[in-house]
Amino acid sequence: MLFALVELVQLLGFAPFEVFVQLMALSVFSVLLALRVDGLAPGLSWWNVFVPFFAADRLSTNFTIVVSMRLFQDGEKRLAVLHLFWVLTVLSLKFVFEMLLCQKLVEQTRELWFGLITSPVFILLQLLMIPASLILKTYSLLFHALNS
Repeated sequence: MLFALVELVQLLGFAPFEVFVQLMALSVFSVLLALRVDGLAPGLSWWNVFVPFFAADRLSTNFTIVVSMRLFQDGEKRLAVLHLFWVLTVLSLKFVFEMLLCQKLVEQTRELWFGLITSPVFILLQLLMIPASLILKTYSLLFHALNS
């Protein structure tokens, strides 16, 4: 099942612009990954392959800080703090996963096992169950109201 943009914005807490930035980063990352794996760009390191994700995380962080500051100035202090906390938590977990994976690909060390590398993803999935259950509850109430 693919999500609509509205559902994705509700689930992640990102603005549509941030979703677009992350999708563009994924597209550029896919091209760089293919070049690196196929050996078509011999000077391309794993850190350079992950640069689009790091840049997208930076842009999303800056955008989130600006949005939270605007909400705070408009008197929505609680919403500003919750939005800032939620999006920075999601971006931090994503960033930690990217850094650990990139370090594992570069160094091939035994200290970084894949359970440790993927643990931020599993934490993120557990955190995403909270807004997913709220969205499901909203849609089920809407469905029951339409059928009554």
